Amino acid sequence: MPDKVVPLVTIAIPTYNRANGYLRQAIDCSVKQTYRNIEIIISDNCSTDNTEEVVKSFNDPRIRYFRQDKNIGMYNNENFCVQQAKGDFFLLLCDDDLIDHDLVDVCLRAANYDTNVGVILTGTRVINGDGEVLGEDTNKAGGLSTADFFLAWFEHKVPLYLCSTLYNTKRLQEIDGFRSKKALYEDNVALVQLAAKFGRVDVRDVKAGFRRHSDNIGTAAKISDWCEDSLYLLDVMCNVVPEKEAIVREKGMLSLCRQNYGRCGRLQSRIKRPYAYYVVYKKFHYCEPPFKYIFDNNILYRSAHRLIRGVKKRIIEPLSHDIR
Repeated sequence: MPDKVVPLVTIAIPTYNRANGYLRQAIDCSVKQTYRNIEIIISDNCSTDNTEEVVKSFNDPRIRYFRQDKNIGMYNNENFCVQQAKGDFFLLLCDDDLIDHDLVDVCLRAANYDTNVGVILTGTRVINGDGEVLGEDTNKAGGLSTADFFLAWFEHKVPLYLCSTLYNTKRLQEIDGFRSKKALYEDNVALVQLAAKFGRVDVRDVKAGFRRHSDNIGTAAKISDWCEDSLYLLDVMCNVVPEKEAIVREKGMLSLCRQNYGRCGRLQSRIKRPYAYYVVYKKFHYCEPPFKYIFDNNILYRSAHRLIRGVKKRIIEPLSHDIR
């Protein structure tokens, strides 16, 4: 590392009632970063558990602990962290997510410690509630233009998660932090704006873990809200690449429509699913019918497919082999 260039990095952990769960793990992977010039902001959203005791047990002078007098909501708590940040770069680590111990070090090395970069992105693994890896995606966006970066995300070649993104703090504060129409894609809206205007650095390696479990905020949001925020995000994308607006809008409509069909399939109520599919179909201007997704999530359809696969594997394939 150059002797005179030692950027400060803020790792912010907004939290609420996770003292007996994941919070300790999130703090632990932060204080153990191999890159030492960090500050760790923990904003306690008026928890009713022993969050403060857990935080103080780390006894690390780099930790700055704030406790809200009342619950200000998750997104206001996130933006409170943005306002308090003093670092050149800002990483928002949800209190149930994890980062590798060398994430910050690897990111800054990749950026050559340039504090003018808009965002730095790494690959991401998805973990379950017990920390078991469900899957991982490398960041394959290296060398892509902004428009092609968007298209790569639509094609699932680029994982976009808060835990694997370093934002330029000054630029993030200038756009008033994380904002979007329904506060669901607010992190991606900020990423798009900063990456388009100030550039990005892509790290291919997987360096963070997004935890997927029943408490994720996305599972509680209305399908119609997801659709509206998806379309808002797409508008922001198109605005920053006017020369490629047509292709970005075309591919984006289809990709985001499919993402929201996927959310419909995860709804617990079978009664609400058909209407949810219709909402998505209408919101996305009827760009793709939902029939395939409805059938794919139908229990009888999936059971029949498993039966057919079993018959093929156990009976048809051996017979074919014998005949040959």
